[in-house]
Amino acid sequence: MSVKKHSSPSRSGDISLKEGLEALVRTYRLQGKLNEVTVVSSWERVMGKAVALKTQEVYVNKGRLFVRLTSAPLKHELLMAKTRVAELINAEVGETVVTEVIFL
Repeated sequence: MSVKKHSSPSRSGDISLKEGLEALVRTYRLQGKLNEVTVVSSWERVMGKAVALKTQEVYVNKGRLFVRLTSAPLKHELLMAKTRVAELINAEVGETVVTEVIFL
C-alpha cells in the first residue's frame, strides 16, 4: 500500500492584501471617489487648524473643490490664493484631483 503525501496548494497565485485592494479599486473604478474623500479629509491638515475652524463645509464635485467659509476676510484672502490651495491639496493626494477651487 502506498502512502500519498498531502501537499499544500501552490502559493504562486497568492497576492498581498494591498494588491487585492488595488485590483478591487481598479475593477470598480473607485479611485476617483477615494481621491475626493482624501481631499475632504485632508482639508484641516493641509490648510491648518485656524482655517479649518472657519470652514463650514468641504466637498468635491467633478474636479471642483467647494469650500463654505464662515469668515468673509478669510474667504477674500483664500480667493487670492486659489491656485496655491489647489496645488497643496493635489500634492497631498498625490495626483490632480482638484482643477478649480470655489469658495462659498
